[in-house]
Amino acid sequence: MADENKDNYHVVPFCPSPVRIVKPNKHFLFVAKPAGLLTIPGRREENKDCLITRLQNHHKSKTATVVHRLDMATSGIMVVALSKMAHREISRQFEHRETQKHYIAVVDGIVQEDEGVIDLPMIADWPNRPKQKIDFEQGKKAVTEWQVLERDEENQRTRLKLVPITGRSHQLRLHCYELGHPILGCNLYHKNGSENKASRLLLHAESLTIKHPTSGKPITARAPCSF
Repeated sequence: MADENKDNYHVVPFCPSPVRIVKPNKHFLFVAKPAGLLTIPGRREENKDCLITRLQNHHKSKTATVVHRLDMATSGIMVVALSKMAHREISRQFEHRETQKHYIAVVDGIVQEDEGVIDLPMIADWPNRPKQKIDFEQGKKAVTEWQVLERDEENQRTRLKLVPITGRSHQLRLHCYELGHPILGCNLYHKNGSENKASRLLLHAESLTIKHPTSGKPITARAPCSF
């Protein structure tokens, strides 16, 4: 389950950065998750601190439940439900790909093309969990649209806007790696020392749009990227 599975084997360092409520609503909350914080509790007692338990301990968010996740190392905007109705409806939207979201990533090297689509099926790499791998025979469809935002020739890195059409675990990390430009700071999919070129994974969920669970009207929330 993304990075969360790794906490079966080690203690996740405490994340001092707070969870920020971006846009409150009586049915749901848009929140900004900091990098280094689990989305849900780990199995080990030492890894119980996470986004959802922090929200549930907040006096106005005791009914908060998770409808989707971000990897521990990824920062950015998320939505959590505050009622069973909202949980059911927003979960349905994610399942049927009715939500819209995009990420910002900084990748190693200079991406030459201005935009493109990565369509590479993915499957769990069981001997090397939690890693995923490309598998054209048994993998599930995985599609990512990307666009260059900025090229940094001096530091040999590129800022990308990433739009996941599907929502596979580690999809953006693995697809960027397969593009030949791994995300800086990624300790799972890396080459040429790219994992050591940033102090954290440079992947951030910047924008998320859902339909209001009662009115059906689109509602968007953003979390500014810090890198």
